[in-house]
Amino acid sequence: MGVVVAATMLGACSATPAATPSPALTTAGSANPDSAAVHNEADTAFAQMMIVHHQGAIEMADLAAQQAQSADVKALAERISAAQGPEIDTMSGWLAAWGEDPMPAESDMPGMDHSGMDMDGRSQEEVMAELRGLSGADFDRQFLTSMIAHHQGAIEMAQTQLADGRDPQAIELAQKIIADQEAEIEEMQGLLASA
Repeated sequence: MGVVVAATMLGACSATPAATPSPALTTAGSANPDSAAVHNEADTAFAQMMIVHHQGAIEMADLAAQQAQSADVKALAERISAAQGPEIDTMSGWLAAWGEDPMPAESDMPGMDHSGMDMDGRSQEEVMAELRGLSGADFDRQFLTSMIAHHQGAIEMAQTQLADGRDPQAIELAQKIIADQEAEIEEMQGLLASA
């Protein structure tokens, strides 16, 4: 694993509210004891890095909930914030059950390079600084554009998990992230088109 991951990366998000949580997403302590025996390095990297990715999404979404002009953008941002906490708790629970460090040191996960940049080449701090300086429709457009880019990063990370991971719960979450992010990208593209 040769790529250092900064804890300030743009986060992935999963804003689609679930009527009932899936078994893989119930609680932080719900990690199957048997999963400790079947997880591998890819599972660990996925959980560590998706936690960081989700934290960045929450940061952006919390700002959008305050600064967005569009009620639709605000609603999306609120769903993102509400969805990410439980997934972070779940992945943190897996890492604890696996005896793994909760913070990534290095990784080869796609969508990120050693400088902590997301796919669009900007750090979390740069994106947040730009968003803080915008308001109204300009904020909405930039938020949606930035969130689409980092959703694409989340999809790449989840696809890597599907290809390389072994833990059934981590694979299930990766599948959920792909489905959620693809749907949200479509929603955000629609919001951009109408902006």
